[in-house]
Amino acid sequence: MAAREPFSSKVEAAHARACAAGHDFYVDPESGLMVMTALYLRERGFCCDNECRHCPWDEGEVSA
Repeated sequence: MAAREPFSSKVEAAHARACAAGHDFYVDPESGLMVMTALYLRERGFCCDNECRHCPWDEGEVSA
């Protein structure tokens, strides 16, 4: 998996708020797109290898 670019503080804050509230998704404050949280991705139980923004899985840890 390629190294990811750091996220803006707005994106990090939106993700942190969503995870703290137990939400599966949040709206990206910069693009307006819906984004899956790390909480949701971990609960899903596997990595889909699509390089999700907040993927909690290490490369090769678990895959579909």
